[in-house]
Amino acid sequence: MSGSSSNEMWGGRFAASPDQILEKINASIDFDQRLAHQDIVGSKAHARMLAAQGVLTEADADAICDGLDRILDEIERGEFAFSTALEDIHMNVEARLKELIGEPAGRLHTGRSRNDQVATDFKLWVRDRIDATDAQLEALIRALLDQAQAGADLVMPGFTHLQTAQPVTWGHHMMAYVEMFARDRARFQDARARLNECPLGAAALAGTSFPIDREATAQTLGFDRPAANSLDAVSDRDFALDFMAAASICATHLSRFAEELVIWSSAQFDFVRLSDAFTTGSSIMPQKKNPDAAELVRAKVGRINGALVGLLTVMKGLPLAYSKDMQEDKERVFEAADALSLSLAAMTGMVADMTPNPDRLREAAGHGFSTATDLADWLVRELNMPFRDAHHVTGAIVKLAETKNVGLEDLALEDMQGVAPSITAAVFDVLGVDKSVASRDSYGGTAPEQVRAQIARWRGLLG
Repeated sequence: MSGSSSNEMWGGRFAASPDQILEKINASIDFDQRLAHQDIVGSKAHARMLAAQGVLTEADADAICDGLDRILDEIERGEFAFSTALEDIHMNVEARLKELIGEPAGRLHTGRSRNDQVATDFKLWVRDRIDATDAQLEALIRALLDQAQAGADLVMPGFTHLQTAQPVTWGHHMMAYVEMFARDRARFQDARARLNECPLGAAALAGTSFPIDREATAQTLGFDRPAANSLDAVSDRDFALDFMAAASICATHLSRFAEELVIWSSAQFDFVRLSDAFTTGSSIMPQKKNPDAAELVRAKVGRINGALVGLLTVMKGLPLAYSKDMQEDKERVFEAADALSLSLAAMTGMVADMTPNPDRLREAAGHGFSTATDLADWLVRELNMPFRDAHHVTGAIVKLAETKNVGLEDLALEDMQGVAPSITAAVFDVLGVDKSVASRDSYGGTAPEQVRAQIARWRGLLG
């Protein structure tokens, strides 16, 4: 069947012949060239191990490693010619190595397969990305700690159902995200610990008859141990799923924070000012300052969640060991990793640059009778009133204040005593927003001293 005309079997849409179509669908070099550094590091470790075991001569190993260093230099300088015909990064590197050093290049693949090679390369790449993500999360946490420190006493409204609930402090709100992103760090670190088993030496699926030293290559590449089962080693992509699951949860946290920044920076709220570096203007409305960076961070979770679901779907029906379907793993992970890295960078920049509006935050903190719970607690604590009764009394007092269009702290004592005669003037000690937050001094509470204690704890943990 000629490739020069439309292929009837494939329909008019495909002008190429079947062999060209197969080449296109089979090739992964357009995206897996990102594994070049890891591929070359893994190959050098393999070559040195083979020489130590007497499978290669030292001269051949030296030639191979020197050639691989030259190839990496070409790639880093943008001078390497990647070929789709050679399918992937592994074959591209091996072909160029043969051009550079000749016959010894053919000995490099002794005792391994592309199956364990790609699993090793991909694990190394994901491990490197986890380390980079951890550093980005630490930078974001430090920026949040700085905001919390500066606003430890700054009163703002706390919300449930996006309705004013109780006063909290700006520092307390920032520290909530410190806790969330710290859990993200822990998830990535857990994923790193699980992935840190070396597949190299599993070969195609059954191991190899050559006298290799898998402990040596694992140690050289910074793994804790060799993977214990060759079938599992080449078919495992749990490490990629672990990474993307952690990325999805982290992106969800970023999206929640981004949503708050979008709301807070609106004219209706005016809680926070975002810098010009992370906002844009409108093409026709000169007064607008749009929180584009926050909106885009909020959107990136869609890409990351989609990548996770995509790879889960690819892996769900695969028998052991390797199937070509698994070539679809890397693009998903690369996309998720890139989106997360950009989102973390943008959020860290916004947090570092944003400025809270103290007057507006304080004004909003007192809205909606936000100290009503303080009143109920005072009735229980000082008058020994059952909480359910205190809840009812407080509701009646709130209704009275609403009728008079005043806040609880501005309601006359006589009015309160008309609802509950035993109330004394001491009740006003708990009704202001500053007094409210100061009273919430239980561990993990919003009181400024509790916030400062948590900041100090986290700065100590980060070092």
